[in-house]
Order: sequence, then structure tokens, then C-alpha cells
Amino acid sequence: MSLAIFDLDNTLINGDSDHAWGQFLVDQGIVDPEEYRRSNDYFYQQYQHGGLNIHEYLEFALRPLSQHSKNQLDQWHRQFMAEVIVPMLLDQADKLLQQHRDEGDILLIITATNEFITGPIANKLGIEHILATVPEFIDGSYTGRVSGTPCFQEGKVERLQQWMNDRKLNLDGSYFYSDSHNDLPLLELVDNPVAVDPDAILTEEAKKRSWPIISLRD
Repeated sequence: MSLAIFDLDNTLINGDSDHAWGQFLVDQGIVDPEEYRRSNDYFYQQYQHGGLNIHEYLEFALRPLSQHSKNQLDQWHRQFMAEVIVPMLLDQADKLLQQHRDEGDILLIITATNEFITGPIANKLGIEHILATVPEFIDGSYTGRVSGTPCFQEGKVERLQQWMNDRKLNLDGSYFYSDSHNDLPLLELVDNPVAVDPDAILTEEAKKRSWPIISLRD
């Protein structure tokens, strides 16, 4: 069995679930609309340009989780899934996932977006294993802090290596699908890196390295 690893946002789904969750909070009047939208867009632009301060961003992104009960958050997330995420799902992504299942591969999502947002999306896609940034959860509530290493850039490599060590797995024959140049540290490690609807920087790198470039949006 080989590992088939997938980025989530703008790879398996047609959009960014992290940014979309922030916009959902704005649209529902859960956060201050002008201030939150401005910060949400600012950090997203940082991410796209490769200059995201992950700790500064997570302090911003995880704060709303600490301000509401888990039950209320879960209710909002169900609405978010139905109204925002389901329209982002891609038929071609489902076919790619099924192809790897048919080959007997172990499917894993690895994403910087926190697991409160992404866990239900992985379930919707039928993927059991997910590595995501973990929001600290104590005594039934989110604290607004991060637990462990954020699953971003080199942090994805660190988290993946720990996950593989715990399961006695390796990267022999592995695949990693991603749209983002932020994932270059992991793309460089796997046997089969694949650029999926890549950003401009990753497109250039993929061409230089003769990596496959595919689209799941056709």
C-alpha cells in the first residue's frame, strides 16, 4: 500500500474552506463584519503570496471558536457544510480518490486549515485520515490557541513524519496532490508530486521539475 496524500483547499474542493468559514461568520453576523472581513482577506492574500505568519493568523482564526459553545459551533458548521462546502465539491476529485482506493492506497488529507473546519469535510469525502492544524480543546470548549505544531509548510512534513512513524509507514510510492507553493516542502519529499490547478509559483516550479500538472475542475 502507498500513501496518497491530498491538500484540501483549492485541490480537492473548489475553494478555500478556511477563508470561506471566515466569510460565513461575517455573513451570519457572528463577527464584526468590516473588521473581520478585512483581516480575513489580508491573511488570505498573505497565504497566496507565501508570506503568511501562521501564528498571527491562527490567533485571529481560532478566536471565534473560543467565544461560542461547541454545540452552537457545530450547528453553524452544519449550515456551512450545506450552503458553502457542498457547492465546492468536485466530481473529478471524487474520481481521483476512487482511483486511489481501487489501487489499495491509504488516503490522507493534510491541510493547514484547522480540524474543526476540515474534519467534517474529510468525512464528506469519505477520507478516514486527516492531518490538520489542531485547535486546543479543554473541558468542552475551544481555548483559541493551537495544540501542537501547525500543519503548514514545513509543519506538514513534521506532522506527516510523526503520523507515519506511529503507523510504521513510509513514503515509498507516495503521491501528494496540491495547488499551493506553500506545500513545496512536502511535494519535494514524495515519490509522485502532482500540481493540481496550481497557483502561479507552483506552476512554474512544476514545469521546471517536470511534475505532472492536472485539473480537477474540468
